[in-house]
Amino acid sequence: MDPTLEDIRAAAVRLDGRVHRTPCWESRTFSELCGARVWLKYENLQRTGSYKLRGALNRILTLPAVARARGVIAASAGNHGQGVAVAAQLAGVSATIVMPSQAPLAKVSATRGYGARVVLYGEVFDEAHAEALRIAEKDGLTYVHPFDDPAVMAGQGTVALEVLKAAPEVDTLVVPIGGGGLIAGMSVAAKSVRPAIRVVGVQAAGANATYLAYHDRYESPLESPQSIADGLLTRAPGKHTLPLIRRYVDDVVTVSDESIAETVVLLMERAKTVAEPAGAVALAALLSGTVPASGHTNCAIISGGNVDPNLMDRLLQFGLGASGRHLRLRTKLHDRPGALVRLSTIIADQGANIFEVVHHRIGSSNSVNVVDLELTLEVRDRAHGEALLNALRVANYPAEVVEPFQH
Repeated sequence: MDPTLEDIRAAAVRLDGRVHRTPCWESRTFSELCGARVWLKYENLQRTGSYKLRGALNRILTLPAVARARGVIAASAGNHGQGVAVAAQLAGVSATIVMPSQAPLAKVSATRGYGARVVLYGEVFDEAHAEALRIAEKDGLTYVHPFDDPAVMAGQGTVALEVLKAAPEVDTLVVPIGGGGLIAGMSVAAKSVRPAIRVVGVQAAGANATYLAYHDRYESPLESPQSIADGLLTRAPGKHTLPLIRRYVDDVVTVSDESIAETVVLLMERAKTVAEPAGAVALAALLSGTVPASGHTNCAIISGGNVDPNLMDRLLQFGLGASGRHLRLRTKLHDRPGALVRLSTIIADQGANIFEVVHHRIGSSNSVNVVDLELTLEVRDRAHGEALLNALRVANYPAEVVEPFQH
């Protein structure tokens, strides 16, 4: 049974006082960058660091007393597991979370810290999911699905009610899509309250099952979805979420990993907020022009902020490279005194900063007097980087750009 506006409003009452009413603020910076008014809904500041708590808690609170007494179970390598763990704790229900054996230690520790029993099983999510279903049947536990559940969708739909209350002038909602629970619930709520509102879903280009299905191009589950937005890595659209997306959502688009990483960096710099890649895709779609912002009052959902600290440095480096602010290049240098100083002077005169210099002397050139040099530079933007490359080439340095920070 699909969630209705009444279900979502009932969920909002149920969740009141148990989840944060997260900020929804207009951003002058991102409005200027997009050429239109842009609001941000900061679900990365929700308890557990993502919107997932809303759906999980609504599901648990609507369970019969007998089912709550037995407990709940979920499979997750990230935000859903933590959301279920905290939801169970708030509801006084026992929770088991099955995670792949290679799940990041920080996420395992956090889930245990929320009071859940963690079972590590399998190498990938599909194996953990199968084990969770087996345990659920054996022990009589209720399986809390991350998206394909009406009560979960209703809980996620409360995000839209909060946006429309905080920013009634918003006429476009831009929402991330993984399995589709968030956008399904939000679109039902938003279109029921204001039928003319525009709702656009965003997927990562490398994990685009719902995008393909929405545009009638989906043929079978994705073999191996790939993206830095690991929170959106689903192989197939949701069985129950897709019909709602087809009915209520105006468009579904995709954005590149480069746009996502650049947006993560911009959110940190300009909004002073940490967004995980999956949480940044909606704003990335506005900034890249994939979702036309002009003429609209837009709200991008920043859906989560749980970034593995061990990956943060690589993510920032990739984002800076994607935005043209880090430039990695190769050139050739005569191996004699003063040669590197001359090159460094040209770079300094152009106002760039050298981060790293690597000499390749062995087997890198046909001449024993020439070495390959690889430099990583900080520049202002792409135009500044192009000006620097031109200056080096004019000075007879054969500069070749190296694709930066591949993931």
